[in-house]
Amino acid sequence: MFEIPAHRLPPGFAESVDRPPAHPAKPRPAATIVLLREASGGPEALLMRRHRSSGFVPGAWVFPGGRVDSADSGPALYERIRGLSGRQEPDGAFWTAALRELFEETGVLLALDAEGAWAPDALSDRQLARLRRGLMDGSTSLLDLLEEMDLTLVADDVIHIAHWITPVVEARRYDTHFFAAALPGDRVVEADPREMTEVAWLSPEAALARFEQGELPMVFPTVKTLEALRGYDSVEHALTSLRHREVPRILPRLVRTERGVAIVVDD
Repeated sequence: MFEIPAHRLPPGFAESVDRPPAHPAKPRPAATIVLLREASGGPEALLMRRHRSSGFVPGAWVFPGGRVDSADSGPALYERIRGLSGRQEPDGAFWTAALRELFEETGVLLALDAEGAWAPDALSDRQLARLRRGLMDGSTSLLDLLEEMDLTLVADDVIHIAHWITPVVEARRYDTHFFAAALPGDRVVEADPREMTEVAWLSPEAALARFEQGELPMVFPTVKTLEALRGYDSVEHALTSLRHREVPRILPRLVRTERGVAIVVDD
């Protein structure tokens, strides 16, 4: 059980748990991706801290991700994603959104050029910055970007690892698919300053220890995802193991306690 103390809850939120809405808000589709890199003690995961003025989990440490857009789907776009064909779950738009959000929020582009070289190696930093800027300000779409530079997104080694839906009592709800991927080479992550204020590479164990000490505020799905990443000795080991795991749909319940609100996941 994961308990949130009353002092960390918005005013009146604990009371609302006892009065679930007759018509819950419809969850918005979203995608999150856990970026992993090799370190001497085992894999490290990328965590980014959201602005305190953010409308969603302000000040929390999260994985890169965001909402699925209407432009994240379509046959022409899917043809430019290697490794997407044959995937049954989830819908292709979630895979696309995860890769797009990764580029927008971190500058890491999992793509190949027409010659089969990694796009971050084939393109200049100025070109990558221009492409990223166009996506972030809405002046270009992901498909336009890929066609202009003749790029192919790479989803072969992107692994679907979790599926979370926000509890029904929440006013803002998301239907979020979690993915995991390895950081290509020694790419440097550059956070989008519009949404993020800090970046940290941490082992799952270190991140969870700092969370328990109150130093690293995180939401429940982030904590549970880090717990699932413990114990691996390499990124390859983690991704290979996660590739073969069943991914259940998880819809937690909120329950009032004496100290606040608990998040409960039924078996």
